[in-house]
Amino acid sequence: MSCLRELEGKMAHDHHFINQGLGLRRRVWVPGPVIVGAGPSGLAAAACLKDKGVPSIVLERSNCIASLWQFRTYDRLRLHLPKKFCELPLMPFPDDFPMYPSKQQFVEYLEAYAKRFGIKPVFEQEVESAGYDESVGLWRVKSVGLKGEEMEYVCRWLVVATGENAEAVVPDIKGIENFRGEVRHTAEYRSGSDFRGKKVLVVGCGNSGMEVSLDLCNHDAHPSLVVRNAVHVLPREMLGRSTFGLSMWLLKWLPIRLVDRFLLIMSWMIFGSTGSFGLDRPQVGPLELKSKTGKTPVLDVGTLAKIKSGHIKVHPSIQSVGHHSVQFANGRIENFDAIILATGYKSNTPSWLKEKDMFSEKDGMPRKPFPHGWKGERGLYAVGFTRRGLFGSSADAKRVSEDIENFWKAEAKHLAMTIGRSFTFQP
Repeated sequence: MSCLRELEGKMAHDHHFINQGLGLRRRVWVPGPVIVGAGPSGLAAAACLKDKGVPSIVLERSNCIASLWQFRTYDRLRLHLPKKFCELPLMPFPDDFPMYPSKQQFVEYLEAYAKRFGIKPVFEQEVESAGYDESVGLWRVKSVGLKGEEMEYVCRWLVVATGENAEAVVPDIKGIENFRGEVRHTAEYRSGSDFRGKKVLVVGCGNSGMEVSLDLCNHDAHPSLVVRNAVHVLPREMLGRSTFGLSMWLLKWLPIRLVDRFLLIMSWMIFGSTGSFGLDRPQVGPLELKSKTGKTPVLDVGTLAKIKSGHIKVHPSIQSVGHHSVQFANGRIENFDAIILATGYKSNTPSWLKEKDMFSEKDGMPRKPFPHGWKGERGLYAVGFTRRGLFGSSADAKRVSEDIENFWKAEAKHLAMTIGRSFTFQP
């Protein structure tokens, strides 16, 4: 790039540059983008960029790719959507994988994906800050290694791929610090076998809370589920097709409200009224609610049958927690041996990205709604913040790589012209 020599000249006289030999921060110039995060979003971005001839470097705080999937998910987890809607760009899932790949199969797919595109993240690099330096027109990404070694990566483009699920959300529940049983977030939950014979309260009725409750039930525990808000529960499949795939097909021909009405009628025919056993539905339809708020409907994999049979009890929101008991909003008090917090995750972007225009400081999400939240100013991009899962991450990665490619080609053309003018050819 034509800016490289100019940058090197500036950095040579930059008093902030410190030699690693002194035991302080070492600086590295990255000609392409720096991608923060080696989950599916970061891998997709790196692969799309490489396919277009643009080099990048991926920084990852853990010691492996997709650490959320490898270390913070329960054993029975499968992709909630069919694999064709979850594949990353340029590489489909293997044909012999089932429609809903398991957690381990998905990790194997991601490892094969990284190998195919030669993506080798720099592991154990915790990004502590990233900010745009107006004086040189570049991003400075500062990280700390496992042994405390400090690095600074300087780049033209910064791709934030840490995603919506970087940190576990732990709600403020009155008295929970006094509970003498075990309190565990789903990030630390692996299997219901740890709770065999115990009474367990699961807080949260999203896909994770519903599946953890089912897993506990299948391991002879006695789960109860806290349902704090109205929720849409849909069958995972309708009319022999995946509910998601059928919905996407219908949306090509019908407005979203008609598709929602169809989904709710089919759900009522299959489940009956979910409100009769404690799961009231929101006033807004499932797809419209997802579009407006990002709240995903639950795709049932057998939990509702256990609720109907009484094997899983449903409770309203928690009022307070005692040493062994929980009091609910309806006044009922019940004892439990453990509490599982299926309360989701959040973005941690505000803790390290020194930028206030693109990302909200409140929730760490792009301020612009989908599909416009992938691009910011001065070479800043986001991948995996669409609230549309892997499907959204793939779409972001393609847009980001195409945009950076345009700049990359323009720089290369400018460099070629500059070199050409420096030579005089004789006829």
